[in-house]
Amino acid sequence: MSNSNIIKKIQASFLAEWRPNIKTWMEVEVFQKIKEWNKERIQKFKWLVIKIAWKSLLEKTITIRRKIGSFGVEKIFAIHSPNIEKIVVLRKFKVRRKSIKFIRGLTGKAARLKEIR
Repeated sequence: MSNSNIIKKIQASFLAEWRPNIKTWMEVEVFQKIKEWNKERIQKFKWLVIKIAWKSLLEKTITIRRKIGSFGVEKIFAIHSPNIEKIVVLRKFKVRRKSIKFIRGLTGKAARLKEIR
């Protein structure tokens, strides 16, 4: 048995099977567990997925972006992290690229994407 097969077998036990198949053209709502002192709460993030990256299935991450006021805020989440409570897909947009990082430089009407119904 090769090393890569052993690694895949070990990683399979840590994969969260219920995660949706997320693409870059989706607007998602991510519920993240946040621990503060001895309390635990769930923080909700409702943003646009602009990039997906992974080396192996367990290391899959998404970069999400939201415009807050005049600032753009980005956050990176590990999809199979135990801190992620759930991920909900809200809307899908029509995009012709794999990574839509070009939206960082756009403002106003230029930053709009066409929604798929």
